[in-house]
Amino acid sequence: MSSYLILKYLHVLGATLLIGTGAGIAFFMLLASRSGNRHLIVGTARLVVIADWVFTAPAVVLQFASGMLLMEVTGYRYDSPWFMATLGLFVFIGCCWLPVVVIQYRLRAHAGVDSQGDDFQRLMKRWIALGIPAFAAILVLLWLMIAKPLPVV
Repeated sequence: MSSYLILKYLHVLGATLLIGTGAGIAFFMLLASRSGNRHLIVGTARLVVIADWVFTAPAVVLQFASGMLLMEVTGYRYDSPWFMATLGLFVFIGCCWLPVVVIQYRLRAHAGVDSQGDDFQRLMKRWIALGIPAFAAILVLLWLMIAKPLPVV
C-alpha cells in the first residue's frame, strides 16, 4: 500500500473520529442536561471530559499530522487558497474547542452541586454557542477536504 493511501486513510479516520465524537458528545450532554436528573448529568459530564481526551484530542493531532504529510506527498502548496481556507477553519475550530474543554470541566463540577442552577445553565449556553459554529466548521472542512473547490497548487 502506498504512503499516500495510508495517510489518506489516517486522515479520513481522524475526520470520522472528530465528527462522530463531536456529535455524540453534543447529543448525550444536551439530553442529559435537559433531563434534570443530577446523577445522569454528573455521569454524562464526566464521560464527556474523558471522551474528549481519549478520542477528540488524538483525532486533532492525527488530522493535523496526516494533513501536513498529505500536503508533502501530494505536492499541494502551503500558500494555495485551499490550504489557507482549510487551515483557517482548523484554527477556528480549535479556538472554539479549547474553551469548550474548559467549560466541560466546569459543567462537571457544577453538575454535582446544582445542575439546574444559573451557573450551570449559563455554562451550557456558552458550550452550545461555541459548539454549533465549531461543528458547522468541521462539516465545511470535510467538504473542502473532499471536493477541493479551491486551487491547491
